[in-house]
Amino acid sequence: MSVTTSPTKSTVGRPRLQGRVAFVTGGNRGIGAAICHSLAEQGADVAVGYSRDREVAEAFVGKLTQEGLKGSIHQGNIGSAEDCRRTVNEVIEQHGRLDVLVNNAGITIDKTVLKMNDEDWYKVIAVNLSGAFFMSQAVLPHMIERGSGRIVNISSIIGEMGNIGQANYAASKSGLFGLTKTFAREAAFQLKRAGKLEEDGIGITVNTVAPGFIATEMLEGIPEKVLDGIKERIPVGRLGRPDEIARVIHFLVADQSSFITGAIWSVNGGMDM
Repeated sequence: MSVTTSPTKSTVGRPRLQGRVAFVTGGNRGIGAAICHSLAEQGADVAVGYSRDREVAEAFVGKLTQEGLKGSIHQGNIGSAEDCRRTVNEVIEQHGRLDVLVNNAGITIDKTVLKMNDEDWYKVIAVNLSGAFFMSQAVLPHMIERGSGRIVNISSIIGEMGNIGQANYAASKSGLFGLTKTFAREAAFQLKRAGKLEEDGIGITVNTVAPGFIATEMLEGIPEKVLDGIKERIPVGRLGRPDEIARVIHFLVADQSSFITGAIWSVNGGMDM
């Protein structure tokens, strides 16, 4: 039996993502901002997706620039299929390529099932689940043509465990699991069909990271007593940090992670054990 050695060993002293372009939706705050910063530190040019607050997005990219890192901003409504396609094309046109897509943008509209109206349901599904589908669908042909790429979906522990008052959010985040596995299979199939599924290549991988309760502004409205109760349910005894999620992302998108695809990575302090 012959053993093929991979050419993906990183050059000593060279950032692992040097020369790569990464598009992170919802990338100007919280977990998304941590992901952008982490990927930029690894050498990538980051395309920061945002929906409304241009000033915040510009300020964030300005900070990256001050650190000698590279970034650009791209406005769009992830709940719109047309905007998903437009922003992906915009990033490719501006940067000349798109190597990494992180579907991080998400919203919550929390109500119990009996109080949730049609719009509450459809809006969350449109942004959290359909948005990830349309973004991935838009970038996949480009990745197949290039013969390589990375897609990472950001789900949630709520998609694994459910939660009172979050039927729409839980369904959208759980839906990402099936979407991830199907895209992973189809990406490999299409790459093989195009004659670009090489044994020593880095290929196209699609994975999901499911964070637990992370200390971001999304938790700021939760009463301290409720947060204390959440921490008691987490074996490690604390909330997670955005940079701890970002660390898993930059691991998954590296060339050296080419044998990981269709996987669900739970990062929750052991809460789902």
